[in-house]
Parts: sequence; structure tokens; C-alpha cells
Amino acid sequence: MFYKDNTLKIYNSLSGQKEVFTPIHEGKIGMYVCGPTVYNYVHLGNCRTFISFDLVFRYLKHLGYQVRYVRNITDVGHIVDDADAGEDKIAKKARLEQVEPMEIAQKYTVNFHNVLKQFNNLPPSIEPTATGHIIEQIHIIEGIIANGYAYEVNGSVYFDILKFNQDYNYGELSGRNIEDMISNTRDLDGQSDKRNPLDFALWKKAEPEHIMRWPSPWGDGFPGWHLECTAMSTKYLGKHFDIHGGGMDLKFPHHECEIAQNEACTGNSPVNYWMHTNMLTLNGKKMAKSTGNNILPQELFTGENDILSKAFSPSVVRFFILQAHYRSILDFSDEAISASEKGFYRLMEALRNLKEIKPSENSTIDVQSWKQKCYDAMNDDFNSPILIAHLFDAVKMINLLKEEKETISKSDLENLSVTMNAFVFDVLGLVDETQESGKTTNKLEEVVDLLIDMRNEARANKNFALSDEIRDKLLAIGIQLKDGKEGTSFSL
Repeated sequence: MFYKDNTLKIYNSLSGQKEVFTPIHEGKIGMYVCGPTVYNYVHLGNCRTFISFDLVFRYLKHLGYQVRYVRNITDVGHIVDDADAGEDKIAKKARLEQVEPMEIAQKYTVNFHNVLKQFNNLPPSIEPTATGHIIEQIHIIEGIIANGYAYEVNGSVYFDILKFNQDYNYGELSGRNIEDMISNTRDLDGQSDKRNPLDFALWKKAEPEHIMRWPSPWGDGFPGWHLECTAMSTKYLGKHFDIHGGGMDLKFPHHECEIAQNEACTGNSPVNYWMHTNMLTLNGKKMAKSTGNNILPQELFTGENDILSKAFSPSVVRFFILQAHYRSILDFSDEAISASEKGFYRLMEALRNLKEIKPSENSTIDVQSWKQKCYDAMNDDFNSPILIAHLFDAVKMINLLKEEKETISKSDLENLSVTMNAFVFDVLGLVDETQESGKTTNKLEEVVDLLIDMRNEARANKNFALSDEIRDKLLAIGIQLKDGKEGTSFSL
């Protein structure tokens, strides 16, 4: 139970500061993360959020916590432009592709799972769907109406923001003032049923042409987008749980509405720690399909895109994402991902070299101090870039040990090895792809050895131009030759 020896601090979006993490139930954590609306292929910005919370999940488990991680699938109720009126995103896609809405949901749910599997994300403990929890959503609406914070009009039910704000504080998560919000809103087409433009839908009446519909006390309809997460999080984590996460774009109105719904229904704020990931940009600009400034994970892995110079593996992309703190903006570019790839291979090479280190009677390096720095980084709001910096300090130590410029005792070597493997593979979730594909690695080694022989022959014949060309071209693809007393070796 490492957690008893570690003081973890989490930046709480609700308070705007880092707070010491104290779970509601000792040794157990309930965490909910808003999952995708499955109407299209998952994009890289979405993946950053899910990789970030996979890191959180992994580290909490590493500390010895029993974690129930709930991440939903939104397969109904998410209206185009996040509005209360209009066409459901999944229904619209189904109409365009001329298939059933659930075919769309299934197709893109499978894509979502496949992509996250490639990124080596752990599956959540529970993955509920919105359509599978219609009854729970209806019960919550009935409770909110009974408490006086919602009203029904023409088969639709709306949350009464002004009534709610008399007893609670709508806007506390996003730091918005309700008077300012009111002054900046206007009645839009399709919102005439609302008492106030700020009011949001808990249940929408289904028009005759609307395919996705369920019976309710107010007539056939479908749930509001915000309500779904309230129903699924509280069903599996209780009315009060530890952590709720998502992208910063969900802070308002989605998460703000979740808090309001819970308070209106139960009288209590649902979550102790709200966590939000920042955005991923591409070449300094916001990712957007409409402008073409966008790249899908599969396009990254195959190299079939007009943005990058080559293909990059899922583990390299994951490493790149984790080199930035989850709350900072991260810009994706060919230059940045290429630099990350070199760092990733240096880290993997060091881990392979670590297996060959022979222990001495004593140590000239301080492993315990280095290990504590690794934990200190992760205990400071899951600071993965600082952790990675400390891991590269270990890379330097390993290289010095390999060159026999430093020594390490058997116990320190074991400590170093266990800690490095734990943080690299268990916590960061990286995969040594050269080990995963041993046959490919062996063939690569054979090819490079052949090129080294050709280079040695060129040098013997004083054909230094060819010798330098072989060395430089290998270096350009990330393979570095090292000339030593015992001949030429290479590293990736």
C-alpha cells in the first residue's frame, strides 16, 4: 500500500488550486471520465484526454489504491453544436450514411476501443452507455421536478437555472457569473418553450421524424446530454465520489450542468476533485476537420497523411503526449514528434542495457534519492514531464554504469531496475516495440550489420565519401553508428 507513504496532490478545477488528495473511503477511489460521443472516428485531441486519465488510473493503481474507473459511451442525446434543439449527432450521421443509428454507434465505438488498445490504454472498470440507462435518467428527472428545479412544457423537461441559483451557485466550476450569462444570451429558434434562455434540457420531446426515442412520463422522447453522465456516474460510484475528469472544453456547460443536476436531485455536490485536460493543437493551430488542420491516429500510425514526414508508432505518440503536463497546451508537429521518437528509443535502449549491468560491492550513485524524485513528480498532480526528465537522468546513470565509469551494488541495481520498469511500463504505459517484434528487430540488426560491413570495406578502400554517406543516412532514420576499439556498434 504505497499510498500511505505518498502525499498526492491534485489540481482541483473547482477550487483552482492543488489540493492534497484524500479519498472518501480509505484505499478505494471512484473515478468517472466523460467518454466519446460515438458518431465519428476518435481524433488525436480526444486520445490525449483518455491517455492522460489512463496515466492517472495507472498511477493510482500503482500506489495500491483499488480504483473503480467508469468511462461512458454517449450513444444518444448529444445534439449538433451541443445545443438543446436540433438533430442528434449520431442520428445525423446515420441519415448521411443511410444506416441505423445503432450501427453508427457500434462502428465508432469499435474504432474508439481499437485506437485506445493500440495506445496501450487499460480498459475502464465499467463502460456504460447512455441508451442503457434511460430508466435511471427518468428517475433523476422526476427527483429534480419533485424538488422544484425543473418544469415540463409540451413533452419536454427543462432545468430551471434561476430557481436553482436561488439555493445554489450555478457557475461555480467555470467561474461564471449568472447575471453575465443572462445578459449574453438571447432566445434562439426552438427555445421558446424555455422560461429562460439559460435553462437546459433534461428530456426532449421526440418529433415524429426522430428515430431515437423512448417512452417517459412526459411522452416519447430522449434524454439531455448533460443528464446522461449524472445518471451513469452516480449509479456506479454513488451520489458522492472522488474524481471526475474530462477535456477542458466540457467544463462549461457540460460539467457545470452535471453539478447542478446532482445538487438539485440530492442536495449535495457530487465530486471532490474535478480534473480537466488541456487542448492539443496541430502546427500551432486548433485541430479542426473543417479547415483540414487535423490528423487521425490511424493516419499517424500508417504515415498516410500530408502533415508528417513519416509514420510514428502508437507508443512513440503516447510518449510524446506524456512529455507534456495534462493541464498544458500541447502542440503536435513533425519536428516535435520526431524529437520524441529519438528520446523514446534512447529510453528503450537504456532499459535493455540495464539488463546487462553487473553489480559491484558498492554504489557510487544514489538510487534512492533518484527514486524519490520520480514519486515526487507524480505526486505533484501527475507531473509526467518531470517524471520523464528524471527517467532520462537514470538513462545517463545506466550509460555510465555500462561504460564502467560508475558502480552499483546488487540491491541498488535491483531497486533501479524495478523502479525504471515500473514507471516506464506500468505507470507511463509505454511498450518497447523492438521487444514486442523480436523477429523484425533481428532482421533490422542483420541489415544494419550488413551496412556496417559495407562501410568498413569502403573505409579500407579509402572511399570515405561512401563511408560517410552510409553513416549519415543511417543517422537520418534514427540509427547511430558508434566506432570503438572493438569495432562498430549501433543504437536506435
